[in-house]
Amino acid sequence: MNVLVLQVFVSLMLVASSVLLFVYSVRHRDHEHADRLSLFPLEDDSAAPAPRAPEPPPSASQE
Repeated sequence: MNVLVLQVFVSLMLVASSVLLFVYSVRHRDHEHADRLSLFPLEDDSAAPAPRAPEPPPSASQE
């Protein structure tokens, strides 16, 4: 019976700490960090080289 009381106490402490950490995270707006990162570009477009036009294949009439 003592183990059951200890297990309930530890479980309640885990739930309480989870709720407190969630409230702390919401107040400090940590949950918006992923949204800001998703808006950043993966590569800088100005640093990428301009795409070249494909060259036409040689035709048989140019021989």
